[in-house]
Amino acid sequence: MAFDGLFTTAMTTELQKLVTGRITKIHQPNAQEILLHVRAGGTNYKLLYSIHSAYARVQLTNQSIENPAEPPMFCTLLRKHLEGGMIASITQDGTDRIITMEVNATNEIGDPVKRILSAEIMGRHSNILLIDCATNKIIDSLKHLPPAVNSYRTIMPGAAYIAPPAQQKENPYTIPINDVINFFARGREAKEVQQFFAGFSTLHAQEILHRIGDSDIVTAWQQFLTEIRDGATPSYYEIDGKISFSPTTLTHLPATATTFATLGELLDRVFFARAERDRVKQQAGDLERWLQNERDKLQLKVRKLEQDYARAEKLDTLQLYGELLMANIYSFSKGMKEVTVVNYYSEDGAQVTIPLNERKTPVENAQSYYTRYNKAKNALVRIQEQLDKTRDDIAYFDLLAQQVQHAAPSDIEEIREELAEQGYLRLRASKKKKKPTKPLPENFTSSTGIAISVGKNNKQNDFLTFKLAKRNETWLHTKDIPGSHVVIHSDAPDEQTLAEAAVLSAYFSKARESSAVPVDYTEVRHVKKPNGSKPGFVIYFEQKTLFVTPDEALVMQLKRA
Repeated sequence: MAFDGLFTTAMTTELQKLVTGRITKIHQPNAQEILLHVRAGGTNYKLLYSIHSAYARVQLTNQSIENPAEPPMFCTLLRKHLEGGMIASITQDGTDRIITMEVNATNEIGDPVKRILSAEIMGRHSNILLIDCATNKIIDSLKHLPPAVNSYRTIMPGAAYIAPPAQQKENPYTIPINDVINFFARGREAKEVQQFFAGFSTLHAQEILHRIGDSDIVTAWQQFLTEIRDGATPSYYEIDGKISFSPTTLTHLPATATTFATLGELLDRVFFARAERDRVKQQAGDLERWLQNERDKLQLKVRKLEQDYARAEKLDTLQLYGELLMANIYSFSKGMKEVTVVNYYSEDGAQVTIPLNERKTPVENAQSYYTRYNKAKNALVRIQEQLDKTRDDIAYFDLLAQQVQHAAPSDIEEIREELAEQGYLRLRASKKKKKPTKPLPENFTSSTGIAISVGKNNKQNDFLTFKLAKRNETWLHTKDIPGSHVVIHSDAPDEQTLAEAAVLSAYFSKARESSAVPVDYTEVRHVKKPNGSKPGFVIYFEQKTLFVTPDEALVMQLKRA
């Protein structure tokens, strides 16, 4: 990946369209993200700030992000100081990964004030700070850094704002061209480029070295920096599972780029599933652990039941011993510890030695084996019932675990409610009574304009299949793999729509990372729910099967359509 100083330069250029725009709404979806809604030039934009240790970035996004019912304290403070304000400027600190937004706003009594919202993109040290321009003091920040942690730079409300320590590197946009020529005059390595010039990641250092190798230094250098600054060709590469991206074409990579119209769309592609997964983890980490623990308990129970079943399976031997003792009742007497008799059930007439209780009479010994036989026979039935139920519960928890993996933050609460309704989980009593709401499956549109719905949890699956869908519409599900119910809202979908719906079914299943995933499809009227079955469980018939490979880019495309 490469959200380096050069990418920050390109992003700052793209964000210039927000200058003179007005901040209309501010949300904080989670502890690591801030979302500003900006109205600029007659268009509404969503500006996302993230300080995630691996996904830190600032970008314009087209994605919808769920917000908590109650805004966090930092979000409330941003609303107080920035909401309704006009963006005066958006600048970058040299080629460092610091983007500064200056906002003209008003205070509590209506007097004009200037505020700065500063985003520092520095991996695990990333932060968002709100600064008072008049006093140069920090109003608040998303992360606090007390003097005990950093004596050079305190980040606390009321502390004077001090910029991060400057790197002793050359700004590639201001360095004299002769110094550039002298630097590259002899062979250089990517690490040396990074150490000499500010803003270069390994990826972009390798790119400029490759370009200089194919052209003269001045032309390659100037063209590369211009393409970066202007975000000429936002490019996405995936090679052997490794993702790379840049504001311009990376000619040194042995792959064809997927290009995007804007840097925001490029970053949506890069972080679409990863950032959503992280948001879910923040809300559902405890639920994932609970599901795993319950599944582990059930697996242990299965092993114990299988051991009990193996012991109970010896009932045929118990019945045989009882019958042989009754047939030879006069050949042994009380006080004997064992008796050897002919097994007349075997073809060769082999002898069998039967253990006896020396305190019991021959008849009592025979009756004891019959009693143990009947108990074992009844135990087999009960153990088998318990095994079936436990295995069903494991399959159910596997399905829920898959749904949590692929859920949006808004879907997690429905999964918790479902577990409570099934008696597995207790929910904390809420002071506010929630109005009952209908489950909302996620909606997509095929490339030919046909609506497709996807259930992201069992409540949504049941609602989609048995309430929302019509009997003659097409229903899809991965074959023998936990996944979502998918419905094409058409009684005669074209082949393109059917293939795209199958990709959605494979993507929202446990087989997301697989290829050639089998997906069954049939009409909704052929899908039935057995009486007493768990939420989301169905049986279906008259199906046909497609084989598809999940495609995240296609899923995003269908979502935006």
